[in-house]
Amino acid sequence: MTPPLTPGRGAEALPPPSPWNIANALTMFRVVLVPVVGWLLLVEGGENPLYRYLAAATFAIAMITDRIDGNLARSRGLITKFGQIVDPIADKALMTMAFVGLSMIGVVWWWVTALVLIREWGVTLLRFVVIRHGVMPAGRGGKVKVALQTGVIIALTLPLWTWPLGQVILWVAYAVLAVTVAVTLITGYEILRDALRLRQTSERAERKRAARAVRRRRP
Repeated sequence: MTPPLTPGRGAEALPPPSPWNIANALTMFRVVLVPVVGWLLLVEGGENPLYRYLAAATFAIAMITDRIDGNLARSRGLITKFGQIVDPIADKALMTMAFVGLSMIGVVWWWVTALVLIREWGVTLLRFVVIRHGVMPAGRGGKVKVALQTGVIIALTLPLWTWPLGQVILWVAYAVLAVTVAVTLITGYEILRDALRLRQTSERAERKRAARAVRRRRP
């Protein structure tokens, strides 16, 4: 018969997961793919169809690992401080490389890349600033944003000029890019709003207000 759980035993006594796990390994694999995506995209100024296909495929693989490592970390209890810090940085580095690379070969306007990256890195920094008050999970809007960004980057990375209806697909991709930028900015505003609210309503903020009230009451 299994003995009853007592304080200090059972699930509460389990050590935290090691950072050396499959979820974090996939995150680091995604970090390694960042310069690979950039190199493949910029070979011959982006005019080689084969390398453009390889760049799109590599980016897609990297984004798939992002989904897999998150599912593994949650389902197997492999969430670590290392993963919580490096995973969003890996995602933003990959998006940065993709957008900057597309701008360097003249596919995406630089002002679009600037808007997207300012939002992405600004939100990442904001999450770290408010982490003392609580973790801000990704909402539905953020997931839609990632899906749109992933789809439009893959589409614009492909050598559409070699396709029979490539020009039509390109204009559709640019229309999706406009929607993507709008969703990116809107969700960025929502995260900023939620972060400010969290700073005001978290337990940490309540304790600080209570401590200040006590100090003011003292003679």
